[in-house]
Amino acid sequence: MSELNYLNDINQRFRGFYPVVIDVETAGFNEQTDALLEIAATTLQMDTDGWMHLNETKHFHIKPFKGALLNPDSLAFTGIDPTNPLRSAVSEYEALNSIFDMVRKGIKNTGCNCAIMVAHNATFDFKFMMAAVERSNLKHSPFHPFATFDTATLSGLILGQTVLAKACKTAGINFDNIQAHSALYDTEQTAVLFCELVNRWKRLGGWPPTSVDNVENISN
Repeated sequence: MSELNYLNDINQRFRGFYPVVIDVETAGFNEQTDALLEIAATTLQMDTDGWMHLNETKHFHIKPFKGALLNPDSLAFTGIDPTNPLRSAVSEYEALNSIFDMVRKGIKNTGCNCAIMVAHNATFDFKFMMAAVERSNLKHSPFHPFATFDTATLSGLILGQTVLAKACKTAGINFDNIQAHSALYDTEQTAVLFCELVNRWKRLGGWPPTSVDNVENISN
């Protein structure tokens, strides 16, 4: 395998991390007390030329855990009715276990070491997911215990925008505000945005990076 093809492998692009895009919809801002109502996850892949694309997506409506708080303002914002039987909601355990199975298969197939969450304002999604992991007694999360890729930060750097809708539009990605605040829609749009940011960096010559030897030759 040539060095270029080697660097085009996803397990080399992010130092062995397997990026998985996550979005959650919740009934508040406190991950310990407020209900997790939706979660979606999209895995990513790189083609042989090193361009990043969406791969597989899973999406679940989630039953509020016992004793969970449901903030009316948050429900009005997302438009989610937790009592609607048409949601076909599942437990936190069932949703996370299915997503983790998908993620573990991706890690194995790509030769990565562990998953890393990609999310817009990632701290929020990460805290809610990990709180649900703890409540579900899932002992071995495939995700790195604290590292994340935050598309709000990356978009601020590259596009000058931090709001998801504005970042997508600035990047030339369609964004439907009516579908927004659905975990499925927001996850897939965040995934498209992350792929564009990674691919744009490559188009601009930022990847593969200049080797240390080349840098030394230039400086000399």
